[in-house]
Amino acid sequence: MNPSYRFVVTGRVQGVGFRASVQGNALFLGLRGWIRNRDDGAVEGLVGGDSEADLRSFREFLLKGSPAAQVDQLEWSASSEPADEGFLVKR
Repeated sequence: MNPSYRFVVTGRVQGVGFRASVQGNALFLGLRGWIRNRDDGAVEGLVGGDSEADLRSFREFLLKGSPAAQVDQLEWSASSEPADEGFLVKR
């Protein structure tokens, strides 16, 4: 089974193109999963893939995000939830 991770990003990450930029990065790296806004102003998601190196690159990207974003904190934890094909931006 391929590894998957749940993540929560806090800071200025809503309304600044963060989800779209993360989606683009995930698709570029060939990763699967989803991302969505939370009511508390954070963004959360699930990511999975075949390459630990690509997952590390994705995690590093989450710490930066879109140019207008300001990431204050990243929570990252292993998950048993499988990541579906593609990488969706959920509403």
